[in-house]
Amino acid sequence: MPKKCFVVMGFGEKTDFQSNPQRVLDLNRTFEDIIEPAVTAAGLDCIRADKIIHSTVIDKPMYDNLLEADLVIADLSTSNANALYELGVRHALRPHATIVIAESKFTFPFDLNHLSIAKYEHMGKEIGFREVMRMRDVLQKKIDVIMQQQETDSPVFLFLPHLMQDQAAAKAAPAPTAAPKDNTSFADLMQIFETTKKAAKAPGDWRLVLAILDRIQNLQPNDPYLIQQRTLATYKSEYPDALTSLLAARGVLAALEPDTSSDAETVGLWGAIHKRLWTATGQREHLDKAIRSYSRGYFIKDDYYNGINFAFLLNVRAAISQGDDAIADRVLARRIRTEVLALCDTALKSDTLSDDAKFWITATKVEALAGMGKPDESETLRKTLTPGDWKMDSLEKQLKALAALQP
Repeated sequence: MPKKCFVVMGFGEKTDFQSNPQRVLDLNRTFEDIIEPAVTAAGLDCIRADKIIHSTVIDKPMYDNLLEADLVIADLSTSNANALYELGVRHALRPHATIVIAESKFTFPFDLNHLSIAKYEHMGKEIGFREVMRMRDVLQKKIDVIMQQQETDSPVFLFLPHLMQDQAAAKAAPAPTAAPKDNTSFADLMQIFETTKKAAKAPGDWRLVLAILDRIQNLQPNDPYLIQQRTLATYKSEYPDALTSLLAARGVLAALEPDTSSDAETVGLWGAIHKRLWTATGQREHLDKAIRSYSRGYFIKDDYYNGINFAFLLNVRAAISQGDDAIADRVLARRIRTEVLALCDTALKSDTLSDDAKFWITATKVEALAGMGKPDESETLRKTLTPGDWKMDSLEKQLKALAALQP
């Protein structure tokens, strides 16, 4: 029996109120020219919601299909309310096999920003031949990958992973009398974790770190340090993509109440997440929250890490501000860098620093000097660092970003 694809979308001609000027889109063209041919070519039966629902009441057949369909494709073009609702229902019911598409001028609400949404260009009553063929190919490839890999694409199951386990447990019969025991001691697991974390370079390496943390947190699920480490590993894993992993990491760290926490590590991680969310989305609220977080972490711990990030983001905000606001941020950034330089000099006097710690403290001094308008001193110090590895690449990238912010 062929597998089934259930399509949720508007149908017929619908006004796209988000576009300027407003347009009327013939959504039947999307279904008949793109979705149905792509689904059929992938070997699935294609059923659109309006073909089975004959009243304005959302009823049992729709829920049955959202639960049981092997694949659901949701087209959110024109911000169709039913399609948005049904997508949410599907995400709550099934962890995977959901594809989201939308016309290129569709404005994503914030809660959808973390989804992978394939865009296509609609001409109104028709879709150009080349665009039809391009989007068919995109959609068919997505279908092939999703049906084979069955990776989690529902944010509900991604952010609440225990639901997956609950689902599996509900289907299992009989249930095991006890969870399998980990024969490795807590101390040994921590040693494995530290080694794996130290070796992590690429995003995929951090998924190995998460796997070790799973085993450790089975023993100590509420340990704040482990929650912090899971937060770090989650966003560094960039799985299934960078933005989704950041949102997932934010959910993990929320357990430690970072907005009010007095723990500098927690607050610093909160700043790091929102710094990256600002870069990924351009939404000002993330920049302001990152600045608040790094400033709190800096004043709590008086440390160079939070301080140098605090100063950098002040320059970022100054670059998009005007008048007194921009001046105030630049002045404060310079003052913080002056303090950070003193902190670094004190830290470097320690006889117990690892080579890794020495590098980052020195790199912080290099950035602080560059941000204070002392390029010669910064460059002289930078040349004392060993070139050619990822840490040096990270510093070069940061210096380039800082240079672009100088007035």
